[in-house]
Amino acid sequence: METLEKIRKAYTDYVLENGKQPTSVFQFAKKLKLAEAEFYNYYASFDGIEADIWLAFFQEAKTTVEADETYQGYSVREKLLAFYYTWIELLKAQRSFVVFSYGRLRPEGMGQRAEGIRARRQNANNRVLQPFKEAFFDYARDLLAEGRESKEVEPRPFVTDRYPNALWSQTLFLLDFWVRDASKNFEKTDTAIEKAVNTAFDLIGRSPLDTLFDFAKFIYQNK
Repeated sequence: METLEKIRKAYTDYVLENGKQPTSVFQFAKKLKLAEAEFYNYYASFDGIEADIWLAFFQEAKTTVEADETYQGYSVREKLLAFYYTWIELLKAQRSFVVFSYGRLRPEGMGQRAEGIRARRQNANNRVLQPFKEAFFDYARDLLAEGRESKEVEPRPFVTDRYPNALWSQTLFLLDFWVRDASKNFEKTDTAIEKAVNTAFDLIGRSPLDTLFDFAKFIYQNK
């Protein structure tokens, strides 16, 4: 087992057995028979390990769907559906860790003490999810560019640049929904994925409002 994989596995086992992150890099590395300095050759912190794990979930899902020949013939809407279904299936295999990590990152309620917790968790959220977010944005931009070519995505002034953010928010919504889902085999999550993606593409695709706008523009230019 490679050192990187060994560190990730040991970290995952630790948090699931103890319900919290290790408190000492020295002690953690010692149990792995690594020098503390060697640990830092791979990760700057325990949050860095979690960030790597979240990124790996995304990369594996993306690689899996793109390796499927039928995926290449899908519409953009179908490609995003396939990605989400595959991503959730991969998360299921490590649900206990995902629930722990997501629960650690999710902000608490209001109140002075809770606000301090919220701030700390937001900082952790930014550190841990940022690599995943950046990789997802690249994927989303490619999908949206393909969608513009296939006319599945309608370019709109001042709005088009926000589409990747909207899809990222949708991703976090689906993650939160799945973590909270108590239905058998997470059947409600499958429904949530379908409805969320269909709604998103109904909104970013061409609509009667776009036709009305084009007509109004034509009238204005030819009055």
